[in-house]
Amino acid sequence: ANWKVHDTPQDCSLTPTIGVSLWLGLMGLLVYSTIYAALFATAFRRNVIFSILALSFILPPSFPGALGVKVANWIMQQARKYFGLKVTIENEEALHDINKSGKTAIIAIEPHDILPFGVFAMNPVLNVLPGRLGETCTVLMTSAVFSIPLIKHVYYWVGGRPVDKKTFRSQLANNECTAFVPGGVQEVILKDPNKPDDLILFLKNRKGFVKLALERGNSIVPVFVFNLDHSYGSIVPRGELITKVARAIGFLPVFFWGRFGIPLGIPKPVKISMVLGEPISVPCEKDNVSTESVEKYHAVFVEKMEELFERHKHSEGYGHRNLVIL
Repeated sequence: ANWKVHDTPQDCSLTPTIGVSLWLGLMGLLVYSTIYAALFATAFRRNVIFSILALSFILPPSFPGALGVKVANWIMQQARKYFGLKVTIENEEALHDINKSGKTAIIAIEPHDILPFGVFAMNPVLNVLPGRLGETCTVLMTSAVFSIPLIKHVYYWVGGRPVDKKTFRSQLANNECTAFVPGGVQEVILKDPNKPDDLILFLKNRKGFVKLALERGNSIVPVFVFNLDHSYGSIVPRGELITKVARAIGFLPVFFWGRFGIPLGIPKPVKISMVLGEPISVPCEKDNVSTESVEKYHAVFVEKMEELFERHKHSEGYGHRNLVIL
């Protein structure tokens, strides 16, 4: 196979750990500092903590602009080391062809798992995607992230934006590469604890992005991330009520623990391996996208994602795992 592989030696020493903590450790910091301020802090410390959180809540996510992006670039470079990021591109020439065509692409990444942090590999500073695709790539994620103090800034700096149709369309209209996780948090809810070898992809009804691709004739690149599901231990609440709550607030209220067993901490330093499949070319139907086309190219996408997993599962240690597409 004429695949291009970028492999980073793994380094989970102090500096990369600090970098990842400034990104994926913020949820724990937020919860613990709030509990400390409410129950244990002196009045002065309580006021300082709540003032910082209130100020962050009021300020726009982009604050403080270029400085935030510089910090984010450093964080992304440390994350690459921490997770020993390995990226396999099955057909880099096809990605160059997309750049030459003057169009852009939708990068559809699976699975979601507890936190879909594998999407960080698409950050422009890491140069994973060639040319304009890499330079313009933005990751779309739940809008709930951009309402949470501290967290909203870091996720904005690293290139995150809310996953809604308006933002999605705007990105593609500006010819900017757009990455997201189509399966979403449903994949965590649907996971059966009695079947640990099953890998759930919630894709059968996720067709909106295919329609958006057809509006402009943007290729869809299927991407699979291996080892993401080894990064956290978790207790996932289940049931219809939880599903409704998760949809309403934009994320799943789940208890998880990571490195050193710290609740809401950073992920264990697993080696993240991301494989990019062959881009799926779709026609441009503009405002006349037909249901038949959506069904056709959605079926192709699901099939290509399944084939991508099957091609790489043995080399990535997933030979015993079953892909279940719901």
